[in-house]
Amino acid sequence: MEQDDGFIMVLRETGPGCLIAVHNDDVPDYLSEIDNDVESLAFPLWPLNKFIHENPETAFQEHKAHDALTSFMRSQEGWQVTPSAYGMDTAWVAIYDTRRPGPAVSFNAEMDALPGLGHACGHNLIATASVAAALATAHIIRNHNLPGKVLIFGTPGEEGIGGGKIRLLEAGAYKGVDISLISHPGIFNNSPMVRTTAFCRIEVEYFGKAAHAANSPWLGINALDALVVAYNAVSVLRQQTMPGDVIGLSITDGGGPAANVIHAHAAGVCVLRATSSSRLKALEKKAAACFRAGAEATGAKVNIQITQGYADHVPNSVLAARYTEHWNTLPDPPEPPIPPPGQLTWVKASTDQGNLSYALPSVNASFAIPPGVEGGPPHSHDFEKASGTGEAFARGLRVAKALAGTAVDVIVREGLLDEVKEQWRRDMGLDTKVLG
Repeated sequence: MEQDDGFIMVLRETGPGCLIAVHNDDVPDYLSEIDNDVESLAFPLWPLNKFIHENPETAFQEHKAHDALTSFMRSQEGWQVTPSAYGMDTAWVAIYDTRRPGPAVSFNAEMDALPGLGHACGHNLIATASVAAALATAHIIRNHNLPGKVLIFGTPGEEGIGGGKIRLLEAGAYKGVDISLISHPGIFNNSPMVRTTAFCRIEVEYFGKAAHAANSPWLGINALDALVVAYNAVSVLRQQTMPGDVIGLSITDGGGPAANVIHAHAAGVCVLRATSSSRLKALEKKAAACFRAGAEATGAKVNIQITQGYADHVPNSVLAARYTEHWNTLPDPPEPPIPPPGQLTWVKASTDQGNLSYALPSVNASFAIPPGVEGGPPHSHDFEKASGTGEAFARGLRVAKALAGTAVDVIVREGLLDEVKEQWRRDMGLDTKVLG
C-alpha cells in the first residue's frame, strides 16, 4: 500500500504486470483495464495506422482513410457509424450510446496529409490514438454498466483554412457533447496543457492605371508602388508587435515582367498569427491599416479580404490534470516529462481544435515520438518517416490510454464534469454564477 497526492493506492495484481488502483473516495481507477484494452487493440490497429500513413490524402480528400476508419468502426460491437456526415464527404461520426443519462465524451480523429509531404504531421497517429481511446472508454462503460455516451468524430481538412472541426461545429455536431479530446505528435513535448496560436489570412489587391514609364508616367497609378508601400509599412509595424505575434508576407503579383510600365495591378498575401484570438483581432486592424496606407499614398484602389483561420487552443486544466496523472501512472513515462501543473506548453502552430476549445472543454495533448535520423520536426520529410514507425505507433497507444483514462474519470468521478465546465467558463471569461 502506498499513499500519494492525497489518495491511497491499493495495488492488486490482475495479470502479468497489471495493477488496479483505488482512490480513497472509493472510486475505482480503471487505468489497468484501459491499459489491457488498448494493448489488445494494437494488433488490429497497426494495419489501419500503416494504411493511412502509406496512403496520404490532402484536406477534404481523405476518401481512403474515411472508408478504412468507418469500416473498422463498423466491425466494433455497439457502435453506430455515420459516413460522410454533416455534408462532408470525408467526415464521419461513430457513437457508442448507453441511452442512459450521463456525460458525453468525444474524441477527434484527424486524417489529412500535407501536399508533397505525406503524413509529415502524423495525422495517422492522431486517428488511431483517438480510435483506441474511444474504444477503450466504451469497453469500460460496457463492462461496468456505466451511463453516458462516447463519440468519435472523423474530422477532415485540418491542414490549411476552413478545417472540418469548424464545419462540424457550425453544423451542430458537438451539440450536447461535454468534452473534446485529441492529441498531436511532435518530437519536443509531452503535454496536455498545449496553447496554440490564432491565425488569419489577408489577401490584398491593388488596382491602378497603366501608363508608359518613359513617355507619360504621370498618367498612371502604380499598383506595385502601393503594394511596396504597404509591405514596408508592415515591416515597420513589426518593431512594435508583441513577442507572440508573427507576420508573414508574400507578393503574388508584382505587376508582370515589364520594367518600363506603370503597373496597373499588384497583389499579395499576409498571414498573421497571435497568441490569442483577441490579440489577433488587434493585429488584423494594424495590418489592414498598412494596406490601406499603400492605397492612400499612391491613389490606387485596394481590395482587402480577411479570411479567419483557426482560434488559439485553450486547454482545460482540470482535464489536463487527469491526463497527467494517467500518463505518469503508466509504466516508464518517456522523455521529456510532462511539465509541472499549470505550466503551459506554447506551440506556434495552429489547429481547428482551437475553435472547439472556445465551444467546449478541450485537451489537445502533445506527445513526442522518437525522431527520425535528421531530428526533423513536424512538416518535414524526416518526421513523415518517423510518424510511420512502430515506435511512434506505440507512443500513440500510450496517449490513447491517458486520453481514455481522462474520459472515464469524467464519466465515473462525481462532480468532475462540473469542475471541468466551471474551469472552462473561467477560461472563457464567462460569469460562472450566471451560467453555472
